[in-house]
Amino acid sequence: MSTTQTYLSIENNLANYQKLTANEPAVKTATAYYQANIGKVTSVDQFVSNYRLLSYALQAYGLGDQINNTALIKKVLQEGTTSANALANTLPNINWKSFANAFNFSAKGTSAPTSATAVKTTVADYTEQQLESDQGQSDPGVELALYFKRVAPTVTNGYSVLADSNLLQVVQTIFNLPATASAAQIDQEAVEIQKLAPTSDLQNPKKLEQLTERFTAAYDATGPSLTVQSGNTAVTTTAASSVLDSVVSSNASILASYQPTNSFSASLLYQLQGLTFGG
Repeated sequence: MSTTQTYLSIENNLANYQKLTANEPAVKTATAYYQANIGKVTSVDQFVSNYRLLSYALQAYGLGDQINNTALIKKVLQEGTTSANALANTLPNINWKSFANAFNFSAKGTSAPTSATAVKTTVADYTEQQLESDQGQSDPGVELALYFKRVAPTVTNGYSVLADSNLLQVVQTIFNLPATASAAQIDQEAVEIQKLAPTSDLQNPKKLEQLTERFTAAYDATGPSLTVQSGNTAVTTTAASSVLDSVVSSNASILASYQPTNSFSASLLYQLQGLTFGG
């Protein structure tokens, strides 16, 4: 199926896909451990020292690749988000702020990370992240679409999009924007993104769905490329062309190659690390 077809199939049957993902053996085991042990944690130190709990929590908030960055994680959690200068509020990736709020071990009641409400939220987020990751194994465009639909409503300005390579790739694809920018153009790029995809549209479910479907359509039309084997001839085409032209027979062998976009220049990435996104 095309990226658009797969995305719509998942969106229209999301609860079933989430249930199937939650019942995957690895996901089920990780979730069971988290549910059984998070209630025993009472401090940041205990939390960070438990690799399995920390890994699960980071993955739930889209920060799984930070598992070995324990010094940063401790500082984020210890400082919280109350101060505008807190580390979580100054890091470009907005997921850090959500993570710091979710794992505030001084919080009480339903706000505490060990409460039933908080645990349920983390488990749901972990399952959703895994669902997206699973889909990305066969079609990166579907993973990006699901990620955009879930995360875009939380952004606060154009800088937030610039700092998130996934969101940026989606916006670039929708509006056919250049894939790279220089550090000197950060402010200009942020303003342009804010005009094209204002936060009011991203927080409007109907407009957000329209943008997501525009992305999948553009992704189908422009890439990734497919190498289609037809007899003794290998034909390179886009996913959309493959579907529309019915190039692939029922017993054809299809190999998809994905080439991620270089969304940031090195200088832009460096400068983004020093940006403050407000508290």
